Amino acid sequence: MNFHDALAEDIRTSAARLLAEDVGGGDITAELIPERQWAKARVISREPAILCGVPWVDELFRRLDPRVSLKWLASDGDRLEADAPFLELEGPARSLLTGERAALNLLQTLSGTATRASHYASLVEGSGVRLLDTRKTLPGMRVAQKYAVSCGGGHNHRIGLYDAFLIKENHIAACGSIAAAVREARDIASDVTCEVEVENFEELAQALDAGADVIMLDNFDNDQLIEAVARNKAHAKPAVLEASGNVSEATLPGIAATGVDCISIGALTKDVTSIDLSMRIYTVETR
Repeated sequence: MNFHDALAEDIRTSAARLLAEDVGGGDITAELIPERQWAKARVISREPAILCGVPWVDELFRRLDPRVSLKWLASDGDRLEADAPFLELEGPARSLLTGERAALNLLQTLSGTATRASHYASLVEGSGVRLLDTRKTLPGMRVAQKYAVSCGGGHNHRIGLYDAFLIKENHIAACGSIAAAVREARDIASDVTCEVEVENFEELAQALDAGADVIMLDNFDNDQLIEAVARNKAHAKPAVLEASGNVSEATLPGIAATGVDCISIGALTKDVTSIDLSMRIYTVETR
């Protein structure tokens, strides 16, 4: 499954799961409201943020009640100002209130991911380095968070275990050597990206000689990264170099300056702080 197909499937299944989780057999509090009450509402962000989650919310309300109309005042990837509305909704008051929390939960998490990615990307702006996410995502939100990273200016590593080889220490030990592991990967799927994680210069040389497409430099310090970049450039078949480990806001600019092609950062998805969002009804009428 490619990312586009995975994204479309995630939007459908996530919306259904969120409604099942929150609504269950029915919203008993919403039944307090007369069935013919019609309402208009706005959603605001209480803090600056990068918006993400539009297609999920569209799908959620489509499933909940097709009579609800949504007018987006911003698109995924747009910067939101504090206290400015970015979504207007109109429809049965019961449905607006029933869908409110599921929609906001999704928006606050994905916008938090996109906002964090945007912040990290700003720290290396102009360096040419690509910031990559990892598989350290919130359970059940892999594809959605990877989409959010791209909305924030980051880039996606592999989606899961199925769309790229990432040969690590235990794979190497089980296969016998880096060369043997890369050779086996080529035999299994020669057109799939083959990445090797290395921990020292000897393993870097082996990975280069084996013809790895991407080499992950695990916990190399900045001086070692600079040396690895030089050795890679001197090789007959250079690989894409990815720095990993010990990456923080403080260390990121220095790592980017070493000349590596990519930096993978688990914090883009696993250490997310949700954005503070709020929905307020401002008009109610009986129809």
